[in-house]
Amino acid sequence: MAVWKVLDWALVLWQLFGFLKADSQGTQEPDGMLSPKDAAFPSTSLAATLGTTPAYRADSVTTELSYLSNCPSAGLCGKLPPVCMNCSLNWNCIYGKETLFNCTVKPGVQCVDENKMKQKTFQIAMICQFCWQLPPTEYRCKNTTKCKTVQCPRKHFIFNCTALEHVHCLGNRTFQKKMYCNWTGGYKWSTALALSITLGGFGADRFYLGQWKEGLGKLFSFGGLGIWTLIDVLLIGIGYVGPADGSLYI
Repeated sequence: MAVWKVLDWALVLWQLFGFLKADSQGTQEPDGMLSPKDAAFPSTSLAATLGTTPAYRADSVTTELSYLSNCPSAGLCGKLPPVCMNCSLNWNCIYGKETLFNCTVKPGVQCVDENKMKQKTFQIAMICQFCWQLPPTEYRCKNTTKCKTVQCPRKHFIFNCTALEHVHCLGNRTFQKKMYCNWTGGYKWSTALALSITLGGFGADRFYLGQWKEGLGKLFSFGGLGIWTLIDVLLIGIGYVGPADGSLYI
């Protein structure tokens, strides 16, 4: 009986020893990987050794060079583009009147006065107005093809606009304007009208404008027995019917 108890205790100890051994192996790191205490992060000295530039420094250098390329070297300070200078806001200016503004060149920009003397601060004369108040000839807007030019009544759409490079103005140089849709897809009004007069009974005018459903309707109804044809000549002639994509005629 005592022998069986000894064997039983020996079996229990053997199983316990095997469990502890397996647990210790499971907590080890896999081959080829570092544990957190052994992992080492690359220092900035490595970048210096390899001759590379940290990402944040590369971005700052790129931004600086982007405006320096538009700034003439050793030119007149008053002729510098707006991107090359920082000007303080004159709160006493009157809208639409020419006013003097105190300006400072940006870092890296060199300019001179009329006497060929280098300057950092200078004055420029410009019209007191914000960039979004500029006349249409002094800003450029990005056209969109997601608006309809032929609508009744006509609707305004929001366009993203930017002041021209040589124009001085107050506030943000990028702004939004509400304007009518004015993009074109290459359709000619004269061609559409000629097709409507000559081949309108077969729907040629509607096919040309991209309105194939109406074109099929005119084709199989012989131009609505002539009535639809006459109506289309009138509507195309006054510009009420336009291209299906919503663009303007050329």
